[in-house]
Amino acid sequence: MAVKISGGWSYRSLVNNPDLSVEFNDLRFGAGTLQLDVSATGELSGTLGGPGWSLNLSGSMSEGSPPLLRWQGRGDIGGEEWVYDYLGYVVPMWPAGVDQVDTIVGTIIRTVPHSNGQARAGYTATFYAVRN
Repeated sequence: MAVKISGGWSYRSLVNNPDLSVEFNDLRFGAGTLQLDVSATGELSGTLGGPGWSLNLSGSMSEGSPPLLRWQGRGDIGGEEWVYDYLGYVVPMWPAGVDQVDTIVGTIIRTVPHSNGQARAGYTATFYAVRN
């Protein structure tokens, strides 16, 4: 059975830092609303944004176990081009799970530098999104 991906999701991303002494709140990379639309042919589009920023998304979904999502987000934020690439997987439902929410987990990479070179290309983080 095909997984329904289209719709609204709450998105959060965290810096990939192995130092367990770093306060959890200091690992925050981003948070916002993820709106995904997937066509019958697997074409993915949508938006991802929060206060002061918004990216337009384009990519694809591949059926599988678990389904694979790939998209690129692009936007003009404060006069700068932001470009990020995303790779995510739909978390399977646990057979004995209780109150499990549809979730996507994955990784993100900054594809183009911004903030006058202070935000380097190649920077990675981890994200998760839960269905609204």
